[in-house]
Amino acid sequence: MTIIVIAVLVFGPDKLPKVIQDVTRTIRKIREFSESAKHDIRSELGPEFKDFEFEDLNPKAFLRKQLDSDELGLKEIRNGFDLKKEMAEVTDAVNGRDGDGPSSSSPSSGGRIDMTKKPEDPGPDDRPPFDADAT
Repeated sequence: MTIIVIAVLVFGPDKLPKVIQDVTRTIRKIREFSESAKHDIRSELGPEFKDFEFEDLNPKAFLRKQLDSDELGLKEIRNGFDLKKEMAEVTDAVNGRDGDGPSSSSPSSGGRIDMTKKPEDPGPDDRPPFDADAT
């Protein structure tokens, strides 16, 4: 409704029907040109691309189509992967624990790493070597 009111105010009531006809004619020509271009491209690609859809050129639509078809077996991989268990195993390996389950975490820290500890200061002999090319 707002667009109609703005169109009447901008073009005036006497020119509005002519503007609407021009706009619809332009839209129709654009659609015809688009369909003609699609037909030309399909005919040039040949029969091996007969089920080619131009919507597949959009990366999101292409990925959605590929993931929904599940030709790669991604659902099976996704269902067989337990992220919490994998992260617990990695955490246990980093902390030097066995990783046999929740009993492997120490009761005093609750399985957490103390991030408030400051690292030990290296001595004067522990300085990294000077690399002139890196500066």
